[in-house]
Amino acid sequence: MRNIKLVLEYDGSRYDGWQKQAGNSKSITIQDKLESVLTKMENVPVTVTGAARTEAGVHAYAQTANFTTNTDMKLYEIKHYLNRFLPRDIAVLKADEVPERFHSSFNAKAFRYEYKITMGEVPSVFDRKYNYYCFHKLDAMKMRQAAKHLIGRHDLKAFSDNKRMKKSTERTVNQIDIYSGINEIVITMEADDFWPNMARIIAGTLIEIGAGSREPDTMKDIIENGNREMAGMTAEARGLFLQEVLYQ
Repeated sequence: MRNIKLVLEYDGSRYDGWQKQAGNSKSITIQDKLESVLTKMENVPVTVTGAARTEAGVHAYAQTANFTTNTDMKLYEIKHYLNRFLPRDIAVLKADEVPERFHSSFNAKAFRYEYKITMGEVPSVFDRKYNYYCFHKLDAMKMRQAAKHLIGRHDLKAFSDNKRMKKSTERTVNQIDIYSGINEIVITMEADDFWPNMARIIAGTLIEIGAGSREPDTMKDIIENGNREMAGMTAEARGLFLQEVLYQ
């Protein structure tokens, strides 16, 4: 049995996220599309495991996934087959054979996301599916000041929409970088793990700080109180990209 690791990119605009939804026949997910093509290739059901469960509307530059197979196809043939039959908004960038014990999710050490924001008087028609648009000029310096409070190991319960979350809400944030241009800001965040909406709530809170709705030091209070109502909005999914999954 071979274990095949894929690196793929996708435009999440028309999908209900990465993970297939049991019992919901109307949902369309990235996992559904991949498994459908691989099942056609193998003539037996194939299950694909993804590293990150990106949400509906979220994009990926480099999602990692793996599946097991008995095929004797060469790696380039698997890659070409997938790219031939997958929709044009999903592309397999790499296909590698990895050890049997490799698991794309369990073996991941960190995840890196970026959130794209554009600012100005008129929203760009061509960027509308791939960034958050802000009519106000954001103060990147204040956003950087606030982001410093997130670095390190913290209980980040305030950045969860799931009030019944049973798993630990402690996470280690390795870095948050904020690039600012004339009409754009890009927030890059890396942590050992992200739960659903976590990256978007962090981005939404930083946006509100950049807009002057709250001061940078309120980020420290939000973390210490662990209250979702104190944190900012859940920023739109279309501005979020899974940039990379990191392994040792």
